[in-house]
Amino acid sequence: MGVNTVFARRGWIPSVIREGDELKLMLGAGADANHEPRTFTVPITEAHLAVIREDLARHLLLWSALLPLCDDAGTRGRLDESAAVALLDPVLLAPPEDVDALFRRIRWDRSRLVAQGARLGPLEHGQVCEAMRAATETPDEKRAQQHHADRRRAERGVVLGPLDAAILRYTGQYLHGATKPRRLPDAVDSALLPQVMRVIATAERACAGMRIGLDPRRGNRATDKRAWERTAAAVDAAVRRAYPGLAEDAVRTVSFLMCAEVADRSRSAPADDDADPGAGKAALSFTDDRGGELTWRRDGRRGASAEFWAFVADRSAADNEVFTIEDEAMGEGIQLHFYADSVARITTVRPQVGPDPQYRVEYRLVDGLDGYRELVRDFVRGGCAALDGYGPWTADVAEFERARRGRGAR
Repeated sequence: MGVNTVFARRGWIPSVIREGDELKLMLGAGADANHEPRTFTVPITEAHLAVIREDLARHLLLWSALLPLCDDAGTRGRLDESAAVALLDPVLLAPPEDVDALFRRIRWDRSRLVAQGARLGPLEHGQVCEAMRAATETPDEKRAQQHHADRRRAERGVVLGPLDAAILRYTGQYLHGATKPRRLPDAVDSALLPQVMRVIATAERACAGMRIGLDPRRGNRATDKRAWERTAAAVDAAVRRAYPGLAEDAVRTVSFLMCAEVADRSRSAPADDDADPGAGKAALSFTDDRGGELTWRRDGRRGASAEFWAFVADRSAADNEVFTIEDEAMGEGIQLHFYADSVARITTVRPQVGPDPQYRVEYRLVDGLDGYRELVRDFVRGGCAALDGYGPWTADVAEFERARRGRGAR
């Protein structure tokens, strides 16, 4: 049985084919399990073909009405042909007022009509036939994306002013707020660009000198969440203070841009001082809770702090959150408990007396990754004695647990 194309317009607009003696509307929509486009057909009559051929607006309205049925078919399901056929006469042959009434009752693909040039005012008021008087065969997908983004904001009660919209366009987040922001000055109207740049300059001053490094406790790629939040808070406060009328979406996109740029700059800088800071350790051993071990020696290519955090990044996991640095020669070490935001410093009270040496173990809480980095750096430089100033330390486990639970309850 041969298949011949009877009528076709540009692009993805449904075409009419003749399969044997039967006319069918053929449209591509959705994708199968292998991400290949799916094709659906709907039987039509010569009367339907005549309208499709002569009336672009009705043709596009039918496409918009059929697309939700194609979506319902999913990746493998069949098109509900009865429901599709039931739309043909009401969309193609009914008077305009009846078509408008139909579109107030059924599901339809708004973005498809917007992309094909529908006038937004009549479309919003349910006058689809009037809206499609301006329709074109050539789609403008960016227009549809912008309209969809505006509707999402309206649903959240967000109204953008000209400067708000310009800032979102500058960061590339007007259409897609989840994309990584970047600087796109060419996307902004030239009359508004100077105002946008003043907002950006305010944000840059607020985060000058700040750093958002990686968090080795969560692997080799995770960003330090607390540093990100600290930077965002500084930018938010400065921008809101200088421009109190900006919409939340505009302030948030500026903060996102600044944090992303600070994080990118921080990745190119060393996380720790790789050079030996004077009188430090000659050798240290690093261990974790799953039997991992690494020995650092002064003659290595990196300083002890940097080597330790690289060890953590390579080995850390949800079930591996306890890491130890030990100076065997001095009989001392520190144990980091990432799951509890705490650290223990361990010193040998009496070397080998009886079967085992005796140790003094003291605990304290740690304030985030920066707190851990300071402790590690100072231990590498001066051992447990260099940590006295980080007190209070306690050897009373029960007292420490009460303090830890108390902080967790705040």
